[in-house]
Amino acid sequence: MLDFTMNESSLKIIKNKEDQYNLPYLWIRDNCSCDQCRVKETQEKRFMLNAVSVDLKPKKVVIDKDIVSIEWPDNHETSINISELENLNKSRKPEKILWTNDFIPEYYDWNEFIDNKNVAIDAFTNFITKGAICIKNAPSTPNSLENLAPRLGPIREVLFERIHNVSIDGHVYNIAHTSLEVPPHNDFASYTWPPSVQALHMLVNDCKGGESMIVDGYSVLNDLKEERPHFFEILCNFPVPFREFDEDNETYAIEPIIRLNSKKEVVGFRYSNQLMQMINPNLENVDLFYKAYHELCSRVNSDKYKSKFRLESGHILLVSAHRVLHGRQEFKPNGKRHLQDAYYEMDNIENNLVLYQAQRSNQID
Repeated sequence: MLDFTMNESSLKIIKNKEDQYNLPYLWIRDNCSCDQCRVKETQEKRFMLNAVSVDLKPKKVVIDKDIVSIEWPDNHETSINISELENLNKSRKPEKILWTNDFIPEYYDWNEFIDNKNVAIDAFTNFITKGAICIKNAPSTPNSLENLAPRLGPIREVLFERIHNVSIDGHVYNIAHTSLEVPPHNDFASYTWPPSVQALHMLVNDCKGGESMIVDGYSVLNDLKEERPHFFEILCNFPVPFREFDEDNETYAIEPIIRLNSKKEVVGFRYSNQLMQMINPNLENVDLFYKAYHELCSRVNSDKYKSKFRLESGHILLVSAHRVLHGRQEFKPNGKRHLQDAYYEMDNIENNLVLYQAQRSNQID
């Protein structure tokens, strides 16, 4: 049973003591879903809020079961279903699960991931939740990452190569093209908006050593925030320059290492020690920044957070690149080792998960 009260600026809907909604009159008018206010074919909003007075008030309010009907002074009518309000409380994204060195990514078969939407739903849920999964039995042929686009969305192109070749025999423009250990990092910190998903496809791995390692950056930052909040705060605000380049390309960005959303939740971790550039020593708080960065480096490179495993031929490691850092141990160049990687965007994966779940629900109904 619904009830309501009204004041000068809003309508309060009371369903029970737990479920109450305070709806500003302008909010109600702005969310009218009638054919006059929406494009019928696309459901895009046509109504412009400045078409009504800022002190708009209803002329009449009627509640019938779960439908709230409002009549406005110009006789326009708006209807709202309470279920729409209840759905606003439901997150589109699965809850994040943090992990440390005991984590091993879940493996999914290439053909099943490509062909079976139920497998894709499980894989996407796991990926969004934990930030990393592996795909096995992928073709060991170059440029196979193109075939992931129907699942992951289009490849995010960046400079250097559309699909990057990583081997000691190719174009050497960063440490990954040597046999040295590559410390945990995320790629292209030198972009204002770095790619948010990275796929690392091992075509051939005949070398001794070179185990892959990943770090849950959110887990590192969660511990840092709890234990050293002043360090966490400066890393959210201090501008850091990053650069990646070769003779034909230049990428450069100045951004804080930690990015927060409007709820002060971590949504981005930009960490690449090898791409970090000289910081102006005259900047305010540069000394505090370096103490915080020292602490962060100690944590990122600690065995507490590193998950280690070997990528074999036909394995693809998929990482949420604004969260999970990746690297590899040093290897002995006594055989062929060829990895390709490409980038995608998390928005497309999260949206595909919602789409696939809706399609599965419609089939069941």
